[in-house]
Amino acid sequence: MALISVIIPAYNAELTIKKTIESVQNQTFTDWEIIVINDGSTDKTPEIIQSIKDERLKIFNYKNGGLPVARNRGILHATGEFIAFLDADDLWTVDKLERQLKALQQHPKAGVAYSWTCFMDVDEQGEPLAYLPSSPYSFTGNVYQNLLVSDFIHSGSNTLIRKEAINSVGEFDPMLKSCEDWDYWLRLATNWDFVVVPEYQIFYRRTPGAMSSKVEVMKEACLIAMEKAYQAAPPQLQYLKKYTMSSFHLYCSSLYIQHRDDKFAISQAQQHLLAAIGLNQKILLEKTTQKLLIKFLLKKIFPPQVTNYVLQLTKKRISLNVPRLEA
Repeated sequence: MALISVIIPAYNAELTIKKTIESVQNQTFTDWEIIVINDGSTDKTPEIIQSIKDERLKIFNYKNGGLPVARNRGILHATGEFIAFLDADDLWTVDKLERQLKALQQHPKAGVAYSWTCFMDVDEQGEPLAYLPSSPYSFTGNVYQNLLVSDFIHSGSNTLIRKEAINSVGEFDPMLKSCEDWDYWLRLATNWDFVVVPEYQIFYRRTPGAMSSKVEVMKEACLIAMEKAYQAAPPQLQYLKKYTMSSFHLYCSSLYIQHRDDKFAISQAQQHLLAAIGLNQKILLEKTTQKLLIKFLLKKIFPPQVTNYVLQLTKKRISLNVPRLEA
């Protein structure tokens, strides 16, 4: 039995799944098992996975059930004392498991370890173009209140979780089409402490075309998750809802600005920005909001080609061959 079970749901991931699995194989910590849940793929994903020769790799084939269902199926097959989730298009730095496991071992009361996420913009072939580091939050201990306001973990590929913590909260909500991660972290945070590894260790791939088609779905799911969160939240924390709504509107605005160029998207971005500021004027003092306002004004004033060119100039370049991603 491995100490850590890494669960990878895979649906039509032929362009990325090999590198994702390699980012686990390259880990400095080696006592792990990979559980790939082939979620009804119709491309070459199954053949690619089968071609990887590693006795620690276990493959299970199911009809398509969606990401939350695939993760739940992976949990059922997991034998490790700790569980990590990794989406089939994301990557880890080589020390991700080692650093997070050490953090949990040093903090016995903590049930969840998380690191910082770097958003990686990629082309249609999955090759990296640029990246945007997330805000470096370092909340530890009882993070429920912080997490209720905003999902500072940012990615379903981020956490390392004790199996007993997972057993205590149950499965991912299969009804959520997005924001299922935030919903799950909140449920964990009601009973377990969190600990942070203050390093960028998760690389979250974003394909512009794929993201643009998901904006409306993500909005709807986030609203459902938000209502669910505040139905479960204690009365003394209900006042935080306006701040959560502000974070939600800011998030929606960023999705439209980053992934859409049409007039409807620009209009929606403006509405969400105004709504976010109306609920919490203090966000105007935050650099994230200020950068978003600048991006919005660029998209509002200039043609898409000009705006996208200027925005690309502000992003940092990255190569998959950097030492932290490969051994």
